[in-house]
Amino acid sequence: QVQLVESGGGLVQAGGSLRLSCAASGRTFSAYAWFRQAPGKEREFVAAITWYGRSTYYADSAKGRFTISRDNAKNTVYLQMNSLNPEDTAVYYCAAGGSIGRRPDDFGSWGQGTQVTVSS
Repeated sequence: QVQLVESGGGLVQAGGSLRLSCAASGRTFSAYAWFRQAPGKEREFVAAITWYGRSTYYADSAKGRFTISRDNAKNTVYLQMNSLNPEDTAVYYCAAGGSIGRRPDDFGSWGQGTQVTVSS
């Protein structure tokens, strides 16, 4: 059974940092991504990474502040978030799929989400 479990969310002040983790079990996918969804807004792409290669992709809002990485031995994907601001407040979701993409429909497996709240 495929399972993605996120952790690492929490409350942080503006300018602070958080590192999200996504532990995958059940199988290994070719691509993993982080999406986020703020109240009243659509789920939006944040970053993605290929599992077997080293390709990474970022939303413009994440470039220069966020870093996606993976640990193949631990079957875990990370999202290091620096210079956080209140606009980053959202539920962050880990997603996995057979190919890289930027749309939620590109990924078939999802975690339960972890809340990130950035106070001003």
